[in-house]
Amino acid sequence: MKILVEATKLASMRGEQILFMNLDISLERGEIVLLRGRNGSGKTTLLRQLAGLSQPQAGRLQRYGSQHWIGHNHGLKTHETPRLHLRHWANVWGSACDIEQILARLNLKRPADVPSRLLSAGQKRRTAIGRLLLEDRPIWLLDEPFNALDTQGHDMLRDLIEAHVSAGGAVIAALHGEIAMSATREISL
Repeated sequence: MKILVEATKLASMRGEQILFMNLDISLERGEIVLLRGRNGSGKTTLLRQLAGLSQPQAGRLQRYGSQHWIGHNHGLKTHETPRLHLRHWANVWGSACDIEQILARLNLKRPADVPSRLLSAGQKRRTAIGRLLLEDRPIWLLDEPFNALDTQGHDMLRDLIEAHVSAGGAVIAALHGEIAMSATREISL
């Protein structure tokens, strides 16, 4: 199936404020959809709904494939190292991937055994991104994935996204600010 995510007439509120209403969104294999908007416009809320982490007030949502979710929080425990974090999730998901190869690809070989409380924000973000490589899932839902990454990190993540999409995956990413990213289309919230 070409369509991976299909949402119709989604509506969501925060308190008394309507974030979005009658929103239709679809995601097909090979697509990159960027969500743009000011802080508080509903980008994270929409991504959380698409990931199944929260429910919209109205509308219908269908997913036709498994997804990876990378949110604002990197998901590392303070004592956890990048190697242990990735190994843990590989074990949970039954993945037989090469953790050392992923650490090298993400430029995390040197800090691979450093507890996360001592890592830079960029190293924590790279570790979270590493979860995308542990298991092949067609849908990537990314909430401001470029945050805390340096120029090399931006290039690395863009390359990962482009490779994923070229292999038949799809990405919906919320971006804030001026991040240069080619996309199939953009949605403003």
